Amino acid sequence: MKELMLGNKAIARGLYEAGVKYVSSYPGTPSTEITEEVALYDEVYAEWAPNEKVATESALGASLAGARSFTAMKHVGLNVAADPLFTSAYTGVNGGMVICVADDPAMHSSQNEQDSRHYARAAKMPMLEPADSAECRDFTVLAYELSEKYDTPVLLRTCTRVAHSQSLVELKVRQEAGLKDYVKNPAKYVMNPGNAVKRHFAVEDRLKALKDYSETSPLNFAEMGDTALGFVCAGSCYQYVKEVFPNASVFKIGLSFPMPLDAIREFAGKVEKLVVVEELDGIFEQEIRAAGIRVDGGKDLFGNTGELSQSKIAAAMGLKAKEVSRFGEPVPGRPPVMCAGCPHRGVFYVLSKLKLTVTGDIGCYTLGASAPLSAMDSTVCMGASVSMLHGFNTVRPETSNKTVAVIGDSTFLHSGITSLTDIAYNRSISTVLILDNSITGMTGHQQNPATGYTLKMQQVPPVSLEKLCEAVGIRRVRSVDAYDLKAVEAAVKEELAADEPSVIICRRPCMLLKYVKPRPALSVEMDKCRACRSCMKLGCPAIRFEGGKAVIDANQCAGCGLCATLCAFGAIKEG
Repeated sequence: MKELMLGNKAIARGLYEAGVKYVSSYPGTPSTEITEEVALYDEVYAEWAPNEKVATESALGASLAGARSFTAMKHVGLNVAADPLFTSAYTGVNGGMVICVADDPAMHSSQNEQDSRHYARAAKMPMLEPADSAECRDFTVLAYELSEKYDTPVLLRTCTRVAHSQSLVELKVRQEAGLKDYVKNPAKYVMNPGNAVKRHFAVEDRLKALKDYSETSPLNFAEMGDTALGFVCAGSCYQYVKEVFPNASVFKIGLSFPMPLDAIREFAGKVEKLVVVEELDGIFEQEIRAAGIRVDGGKDLFGNTGELSQSKIAAAMGLKAKEVSRFGEPVPGRPPVMCAGCPHRGVFYVLSKLKLTVTGDIGCYTLGASAPLSAMDSTVCMGASVSMLHGFNTVRPETSNKTVAVIGDSTFLHSGITSLTDIAYNRSISTVLILDNSITGMTGHQQNPATGYTLKMQQVPPVSLEKLCEAVGIRRVRSVDAYDLKAVEAAVKEELAADEPSVIICRRPCMLLKYVKPRPALSVEMDKCRACRSCMKLGCPAIRFEGGKAVIDANQCAGCGLCATLCAFGAIKEG
């Protein structure tokens, strides 16, 4: 039986069929759906962890206990998980363990274009790269066999196009792996210096064995065609090359570390011109050149930034790109914007109005940096807003009454707690706003420890953000309704005037949650509208100017009432 599947769903299917028992992840586009899909299988325990480091360590613990385990994350999440990642290569596994990392070339939903292939080489860990949904399923199953055979966690790397494209997948039955016996073995699992030194030799021996496997693995193979031109590629780039050059010779890499350099050398000897096609960094090209294998084209043709595509590859190789169907009229640009009724909008309006410096974070609220709000000065990584506020205010104490940090509820639990602890411990006069919309919003409404539900919708006691902030040493903690602009403004002014650290929790559920019912849409009484454009300062997508007057789109309006609050002429009413 075959089914059309997203790459992410196919990975989840592979986890099920491989007999995986334990999955722990933190949502991050483009990897999120893997864990959501595998949670639908009753045979698999699946959870959302507070962050990727915790998820990886939990999966390693399950592996130690003898279960096949898994964790998924996006590329920047792998940075968070780097500490256990590197040392898990030394400890090895008991039950098989797979770590999926989804890269995001072109930064569709990310703050950088990090190439996770570097991690495989730095951690000395094997990496598999599927090129379509069928391979996502197949490579996932194989990854567990390799993990247990070579006593190592295995990295499974996808990218946005592989994760979110569809192809046919053959479904197979689940093979129960059972629990391997747990045997106490401190020399293998207790990584103090004396043991770790010895384990490093085991890592190097494993790499040699994996190198031998890579040379003959069916994951790495040559497809011989016209020998005038040969390509070396992996993942989505393989699909692009095959479409543009269906008759060319291609060496497809499925196990991208360790690389099969002897097999590539043999392939290079059969073609007149060798071109390496890879997105982001020239990792394959560098290794091939370093092995003394001639390369006739690579990053000099394709560059180091953005996604590749069929048309880009064709143009780089001097071919005329295929004609593309176009609309009869230009499509207007649609930059990302906070949804109508978003509870973050009013908070950013207040911060912009007060002309504050705002260190920001990763989430829906990152859009507070966009015009017309333009209310955010920095966004770096999860949790950085709070840490950066501390550093900023420490060296510029005179501006502490004009500088705040904003962070979401899920992001605060991910990596903001330790940053807030730093502020409390070092008595930094800083004000942090936690924007609590009762869900992990940007990645598609996943539960988190503050929502009161697990991934499998089991009801649990929710984390109290107020008590948590107090527990790390913040004495000034207050909550306000994010829709109440006067209350938000008053709270911000009062806390900025305080001579100790403070936290303001701006709370209002995301308007897109199923249990949140929108209020009746608002409308503009045209005879009262003075075209002052105060309502436009919110940047709400439901409001536009037409014929010199404000107009509200009833199909988009969620009835939050923020625009009515700003209208000095009473022109905005219900109905």
